[in-house]
Order: sequence, then structure tokens, then C-alpha cells
Amino acid sequence: MKTSLKALSLSALSLSNGSNGRLPTLLAALAALVLVGCQTASTSSSMASAPAAPAKPAMSAPAAKPAMAAIRIKAGPPVAGFSADADGNVWLTDRGFIGASSIGRDGLAIANTKSPGIYQSENYSMTAFSEPLPNGKYTVRLHFSETYEGITGAGQRVFSYNVEGKDFKDFDIWVKAGGFARAYIETVEVEIKDGKLDITFTPQIENPQINGIEIIPKA
Repeated sequence: MKTSLKALSLSALSLSNGSNGRLPTLLAALAALVLVGCQTASTSSSMASAPAAPAKPAMSAPAAKPAMAAIRIKAGPPVAGFSADADGNVWLTDRGFIGASSIGRDGLAIANTKSPGIYQSENYSMTAFSEPLPNGKYTVRLHFSETYEGITGAGQRVFSYNVEGKDFKDFDIWVKAGGFARAYIETVEVEIKDGKLDITFTPQIENPQINGIEIIPKA
């Protein structure tokens, strides 16, 4: 191809030198243009045929850890017909309490709640509660209701408790709930740093009492 183009170019040049007309000049110019175009095409073809660089493999994102489920513990003996609250949350049977006695009050009407079963049994006289947990931040909800018929007014059951270093002194369920057999929930924000949730109870008048504990991990 290069030899033919060179011959064409020389012929055109020869015609141009042998004639004073315009045709030989045009032929010479055309031959030069064809030669340049072929060289350009040859270069482009060489570039196009170069192998493409291999694509880098896509980096996959690390798998997310599954979220920890909330823990809900029903204090006291099992209540007939109760295993989940009104929102469908399942409650575990009694565990984690130290030095506790318990009693059930099946069928007792409880005001100020859609889930009376939480409050129809209780632990009392406990000194502590502990639950192993991964370190992190949690919302702890303590459920109380004064259901002992021997308590008839404010000041007859008073105790203190400490939730992971946060003190609640002179706690009176009757006062907090507003009377007998009424539900009350105390919410505490905590941060676990030693692998367990610790709650301590200290009696003042009568015994400490509790109906349930929720432990809800924060996102």
C-alpha cells in the first residue's frame, strides 16, 4: 500500500513538473492528501488494537453486624395467659435477681397500662439484679405497681435503687404511680462498660419491689 501511494505521489509530481496546467498540480496535492490520510488511519488502527487494561475487582462492603434484640424480663412467677405485651413484645421468665422472694396476683386489675400481665406478679426483698450485656448504650425501663393489699397509702413502702451508677433515692411506688394497682415505668439511660448491667436495691420502709425490667439497646 505504501509503495503504490509513493508511486502515485511521484507520478503526480512528474506531471506537475512537465506541465504548466492546473491539473497536474491538483493531482499532486490529491496524492499527498491520500498519503497523509492512510498514515493517520494506520496509526489509529494500531492504537485501537492495543489490549484494554484489566478492570479492578469491585470492593465489597463489610457485612453489618446484626442488631441486638431488646431483653424483657418478667419478675415473679409466670402469669396465666401472659407471654407478650400489648405491642407483641415477648417477655422472658424471671432471672437475674439476687435474694428475691416472689408472689403472683393473677387476675388483679391494673390501671394505667395496656399490658396488665406485666404487673400481676412481682419480686420483692431482692438486693440486686445483674444481666450480662455487650458494652454500649442502653435504655433501661423498670416496671412497678403497688399491689400488696397491706400498703394503703404513701410512705408505707419506700426504698432506694441504683441503676449502673445512677441513684434513685426514697422511691415510693404509691406516690409515683398515683395509688394502688397502677402501673408506673421508670426510664434510665445507661452506658455499659464492664459487660453487664447492675442494679442494686436498698430497703428503707418495707421491702423493695419490682414487676419487670426492659433492656433496650440504642442504635
